[in-house]
Amino acid sequence: MLQLPKPEQKPQLSLASLAEAYEYCRQVTATYSKTFYLGTLLMPMPKRRAIWAIYEWCRRTDELVDGPKARFTTPETLDRWESNLESVFAGNPVEMPDVALVDAIQRFPMDIQPFRDMIAGQRMDLYRCRYETFRELELYCYRVAGTVGLMTSPVLGFASDRGLVPWQKNDRGEATEEAIALGIANQLTNILRDVGEDAERGRIYLPLEDLALFDYTEEDLFKGVVDDRWRELMRFEIQRARKFYRSAERGISALTRDARWPVWSALMLYQGILDAIERNDYDVFSQRAFVPKWRKMGCLPIAWLRAQAL
Repeated sequence: MLQLPKPEQKPQLSLASLAEAYEYCRQVTATYSKTFYLGTLLMPMPKRRAIWAIYEWCRRTDELVDGPKARFTTPETLDRWESNLESVFAGNPVEMPDVALVDAIQRFPMDIQPFRDMIAGQRMDLYRCRYETFRELELYCYRVAGTVGLMTSPVLGFASDRGLVPWQKNDRGEATEEAIALGIANQLTNILRDVGEDAERGRIYLPLEDLALFDYTEEDLFKGVVDDRWRELMRFEIQRARKFYRSAERGISALTRDARWPVWSALMLYQGILDAIERNDYDVFSQRAFVPKWRKMGCLPIAWLRAQAL
């Protein structure tokens, strides 16, 4: 079993300096999510550092079930990880990057529940490698990615003259669709981009009901068959992902002004992966869809204009 620090252990004062911890989080974000990282560079320094700390924690959480040591992860491992999370929210870092996250939580008070929900999503990956319906998949997408919208909302901030904005929770404590739509859209994009890689690990995230709708089988998927059935299936899934992106767009104007350009940029850049899949004729088995640097640079002024006008 993957060994994690016990929650009762007192944090070591020499884990790292605050500057070292934030720099580590920056490097992780820049290395593993270049598109997301580019968006954060458009934020004021305090906000971008907090986002890096959140991203790095999410990355470590994901690595428990998708990383090189994932075969050692058990439900007890995730129990321990959740205990560590509680320690962090109590102001006691357990691992070196936690030093940055503790500081970010103090600067931008966050709710622990979205972090717990993400861990619940990793629990799903321990015992599920198929999803019968989109409703089942949507819950998974919320937990592993939609939660990021809730984690980062306190950092991004809301315009003070908006009252109850789309990405806030209502008085019943329920998150509105706009709070999680961008995260779900991003996760659906990841799923479509990574179909081939996931298949190599025996996982199919595309809803089985959708495969059946287009008469495409699991065997076809594992063989990497790209034919008219597959193309129609991918068009269907891309259209669904874009619907979530459109839902997310409606909430951006409610954010503080210094957050609108970065969020528009991140949304457009990540949505560009769907365009890349289309340019590759929906072949996600032998080609990895990505947004070239020149396209990324071209998105930034358009995102800026949208941030001013919409």
